[in-house]
Amino acid sequence: MQRQELENHLAQLLSVARFKDYAPNGLQVEGRQDIQHIVTGVTASLALIEAAIDLKADALLVHHGFFWKSENLPIVRTKKQRIAALLRADLNLFGYHLPLDAHEELGNNAQLAKKLGLIPTGRCGDQELVWMGELPVPMSFDTFSRHIGISLNREPLAIGQADRVVRKVAWCTGGAQSYFHEVANLDVDCFITGEASEFVTHLANETGVGFIAAGHHATERYGIAALGQHLASEFSLQHTHLDLDNPV
Repeated sequence: MQRQELENHLAQLLSVARFKDYAPNGLQVEGRQDIQHIVTGVTASLALIEAAIDLKADALLVHHGFFWKSENLPIVRTKKQRIAALLRADLNLFGYHLPLDAHEELGNNAQLAKKLGLIPTGRCGDQELVWMGELPVPMSFDTFSRHIGISLNREPLAIGQADRVVRKVAWCTGGAQSYFHEVANLDVDCFITGEASEFVTHLANETGVGFIAAGHHATERYGIAALGQHLASEFSLQHTHLDLDNPV
């Protein structure tokens, strides 16, 4: 498969053009043209890059790539090390942030719902990034938080009334705790995201809507893996998913 063919397919599949994002989506560092082996992972850390190089990959696909609007522009220190490693190996780096969160089948929100057994019913919020749904069988908030911990193999931070019955759930993977302001005014019993900020404790206590921070990495490791599996099936590519542990 040619590099441009892969980029074009992903741009169309993930509807890249419709998103306003914090980083470029698509090819971020250009490598070799011919792509036969792809590696997927959550974040383009030096450890992931080196692991992909060791596997002789032709392209590395990640959810968290480079060139964020908030980062310093100079290519120095760790940024230099990462980019230099990619260039030395002639390894392509593709990054897909919000488009991967939102995809209706392969996205992080869709894959988290599948992992937790949630039934999606709608979307809301900025760029419709917050998903809403229901549990097939209602359970207490305490039981639901333990279910999440077992499903994701990571104990979540759960703030709420232990015995409150959870039927309707909203979720947005990663660092989406700011959406809790909006979600707390909706007809839901619980909101799931990856991280927590100080204000969420007070808002959960005052509104009665439970808040669960299940881990940024833990909630976003399934979309990129599903994307790699799709590409492997669609184009007969070799695919290796690397889940490098991250407790955050």
